[in-house]
Amino acid sequence: MTVVEMEGLPKTSKEEGTDTLLVTWNGPDDPENPMNWSSIKKTWVMFQVCFLTFAVYIGSAIYTAGIRDITQQYHVSSVAATLGLTLFVAGYGIGPMLWSPLSEMPYIGRMPIYLFTLFLYVVLQVPTALSTSFGMLMAFRFITGFVGSPVLATGGATVADIYSPKKRAYGITVWSAFAVCAPATGPIVGGFAAHAEGWRWTIWELLWLSGFALILLFFFFPETSSSNILYRRARRLRKATGDQRLKSQSEIDAESLSGRDIAIDVLVRPFTLNFQEPIVLLLNVYIGLIYALFYLWFESFPIVFIEIYHFREQLLGLAFLGILGGVFVTLPPFFYYLYHVQEKLFDENGQIKPEKRMPVAIFGSFFVPACLFWFGWTSRPSVHWIVPIIGSGLFPIAGLLLFNAVLNYLADAYPRHAASVLAGNDLVRSAFGATFPLFGAAMYHNLGVGWASTLLALLSCAFIPIPILLYFYGERIRLASKRAQHH
Repeated sequence: MTVVEMEGLPKTSKEEGTDTLLVTWNGPDDPENPMNWSSIKKTWVMFQVCFLTFAVYIGSAIYTAGIRDITQQYHVSSVAATLGLTLFVAGYGIGPMLWSPLSEMPYIGRMPIYLFTLFLYVVLQVPTALSTSFGMLMAFRFITGFVGSPVLATGGATVADIYSPKKRAYGITVWSAFAVCAPATGPIVGGFAAHAEGWRWTIWELLWLSGFALILLFFFFPETSSSNILYRRARRLRKATGDQRLKSQSEIDAESLSGRDIAIDVLVRPFTLNFQEPIVLLLNVYIGLIYALFYLWFESFPIVFIEIYHFREQLLGLAFLGILGGVFVTLPPFFYYLYHVQEKLFDENGQIKPEKRMPVAIFGSFFVPACLFWFGWTSRPSVHWIVPIIGSGLFPIAGLLLFNAVLNYLADAYPRHAASVLAGNDLVRSAFGATFPLFGAAMYHNLGVGWASTLLALLSCAFIPIPILLYFYGERIRLASKRAQHH
C-alpha cells in the first residue's frame, strides 16, 4: 500500500491494484482511536459499562426477595416461582448470541445495540411489575433478560476496545467485580422492598436503576468499536469530498460478504466458535459450572440464615455482605499482582501468550471448594452466624480471578471474534446458572447444608484440572486451530 495524504483530512492509503482509498487512523496517536482516549474518558466509559452491567445483573437476584410473596399471590410452589429467576438468566444467556455479533458489524457498532436494548429493558419492566397472571410474569421475566443481555457479553468487548492487552485485565477485573456484586446486592435491596410493599416493588426498583442507566448512556456513552468509528469517518469523507473510493477496511470486508455470509456471521458463528473450539468449550463449561454453583449456593442462604440462625426475612439480604466484602478485599492485591508480575510477561510488542493468564485461574479455582466446605460445615446453631458469612467471602475471590483469567484468555486467543466468543461464554454459564437453582432448595433440605455443600465442593474440584491443562497444553491446541491467534 502507498500512503495518500489529503490536506485537512485524516490519513488514507491506497490499495495496490484497486481504486479504493483505505481510510485508517491518522497515525498511532489519532485521538479518535478509543485506545488513545484520555484516562478520564476511559474511566467514564468504564463506569457506564459497569453501571449498566450492575443494573442488568441485579435483576436476577433482586427478584428472589419476592418469591414468597409471588407463591402466595399466584398460588404456585416455590420451585415454580423460582422460574422467574431461571427464565431471566436464560434470557440474558441467549440474547448475546444475537446482539453481540450485531455489535461487531461496522454499520451498527456497540452504542446503538446498548441503547436500543436498554430502552426495551426499561420499558418492559412496567408490564412485568403490573403482571396480572403468573404466566405473564414469567414471560416478561424471560423477555427482559433477553433484551437486557448485550452488556453482559459485549461489555468485555467494549473493555477490549479501549484498553490494550496489557491494561485490559484491570478493566475486566472492575467489570467482573460489578457483575459479582450485583447478584449479591439484589437480595439486600429487594429484601426490604418486598417485605414492606410486596414483590412488585423489586421490579420498580429495577426500573429506576435501569432507567438511570439509560439516561446516562443516552447522553454520555461514546461509540467504542474501531470498525464503526472508521466506517463513519469514511462516510463523512465521502460526503465531504464526493470521492466514493474512500472506504474503511471493515466496509471492504463487508462488501465481499453476501446476505447468507452475514447471516452465518451473526447467527451461526457464535455457536460454531463455542462448540467446535476445544479451548472455548472447556473454559465455557468450567465457568458455566462456577456460575451455576454460585446461583445454586444462593439457594442455601434462606435455609442457613432463616431456618438455622432465625434471621428476619427482610434482613436475609445482609447475609450476602460477606460476598461484597470478598470482592473489595480481592481487588487491591490482585491489581498489585497485575502490575508487578503479569505486566512483565508481555513482550516488546505489548502481547502476551494467553496461557500466561492461567496461573491466576489455577490459584482462584481452589477458593471455590474452600468456600463451600467452610460455609457448609460451619452453618450450624453451635457456630456463630458470622463464621459462614466470612467463609462466603472466598467465593468472589474465585469468581474474580477465574473470570479475569478466562475472559482475557478468550479475548487474547480469539481477538477477531471476541464479542462472539464472549457471547458464547455468557450463553453457557447462563444455561448452567438458569437450571441449577431449580433443585437447590430441595438438595439442601434433603442432604443437609454440610453434605450438599460438600457435594458441590467436590464437583468444583473435578474441574480444577482444566486451567492446569490449558496452562501446559493450550498453545499446542491453539496452533492446531484455524480461528485462534497463533502468537
